Amino acid sequence: MVNSHKSTIYDLAALARTSASTVSASLNGTWQQRRISEETAKRVQQLAQDKGYALNRQASGLRRNRSGLIGMMIPTHEDRFFGVLSQAFERMARERGLHPMVVSTLRDPAIEVRTVQTLISYQVEHLIVTGATHPDGVSALCMRHRVRHVNVDLPGKKAPSITSDNRWGAAELTRLLIARSAEPADRARNRLYFLGGIRGEFATEQRVLGFSEVARRRLGPVQEQQLIRCGYDVNQAEVAMARLYQDLGGLPRGLLLASGVCLEGALRFLRTLPMDEVLACTFGSYDWDPFAAGLRFPVHMVRQNVEGLMSEAYKVIDGEGIQAGHVVQVRPVLIVSP
Repeated sequence: MVNSHKSTIYDLAALARTSASTVSASLNGTWQQRRISEETAKRVQQLAQDKGYALNRQASGLRRNRSGLIGMMIPTHEDRFFGVLSQAFERMARERGLHPMVVSTLRDPAIEVRTVQTLISYQVEHLIVTGATHPDGVSALCMRHRVRHVNVDLPGKKAPSITSDNRWGAAELTRLLIARSAEPADRARNRLYFLGGIRGEFATEQRVLGFSEVARRRLGPVQEQQLIRCGYDVNQAEVAMARLYQDLGGLPRGLLLASGVCLEGALRFLRTLPMDEVLACTFGSYDWDPFAAGLRFPVHMVRQNVEGLMSEAYKVIDGEGIQAGHVVQVRPVLIVSP
């Protein structure tokens, strides 16, 4: 006969020959503050695992008036940058004895609001808001419920913000594209193009600024048609790449792609072309992905400093960072392809 009895905190206390409060502290991560020995905490945790006991964090949070939960909102799981960022977020949360939760909001303002409301209902104590379409709307909710929060990637005015130095990164990548490229025989294609991103979005427009400043100084005026803001979508990037090729009658001198997702979309089209055409164009991507090393042509990249971004964000969570409305920019790294 199967024993359907579920172990309680008191059962574990009896088995561990300790108190229920010691068991609770060992399981909720506060054992060090309570000066409980590591040996005791590990013994309790192993017993809980053996008995299939799971701490009811909502009940525990109500009793202690804190949950130990920290949330992170990201736009999408598809983009490698946000995936790596969320891994750093989780690791740094656990180092602080916090319990991380990561939720994708699909770049949808309505989903962002519902997500924040749900996290607040679970008594989340802190929130890292990454790439939000309307960060100040998220801040208004967090402030109403006294949830400490910080914006990462896209800034807002009502909370501290941590961003990459997008303008610098795009400018450095543009300089490299010009230096590594050759003037094509068709002088009409002697231009660099920017493909991807969202019109009016902070990161996109900062990258466009860096790109335009360098391209203008080196190659002449930058026209609006050189700035193809087609979003962060693989299919849209593929369509935009095909249309650019058709309009120019070939590939341009160089191409700066706004993200790894846009690079993937461009590659879908590029694989339909003869390799000699592809090699005549110089490519750059604002975001790093290791798969590019396996391509038959070089792709230079800007790698965002994930550790730097998350370290600055956790300074805010720890109460040591900047104030609301201030922005810290973290310089990325230029990755030059052989």
